[in-house]
Amino acid sequence: MKAVYTIGLLLLSNAFMTMAWYGHLKFAEWKWFNKLGLMAIILVSWGIALFEYCFQVPANRIGFAGHGGPFSLVQLKVLQEVITLLVFLAFTLVFFRQESFKWNHLAGFGCLVLAVYFIFRK
Repeated sequence: MKAVYTIGLLLLSNAFMTMAWYGHLKFAEWKWFNKLGLMAIILVSWGIALFEYCFQVPANRIGFAGHGGPFSLVQLKVLQEVITLLVFLAFTLVFFRQESFKWNHLAGFGCLVLAVYFIFRK
């Protein structure tokens, strides 16, 4: 059950992280947001990123074997990276439809999924 909680919290965390890191590129389409200076945009992104940490820290504490969770530190990191890519892919397909994914992008994502396989292999 801790694995499910960990993965769910990592998904939420990465949704906020992706919005904080890349959302401002989409928000620029809004007139009021486009008028903001760089410092204001940084502060907005920082405010969004606060929620990332509210989910990321508990995910790592629940999931880490040193705290009774099912994952080693390396497993947690690799799992987080793959979740980041999956969330980023979904975000891009929904909000940046003009972006195209090519075979080499998908091959790179596939290599990261293979990394998860090798990291979790006993």
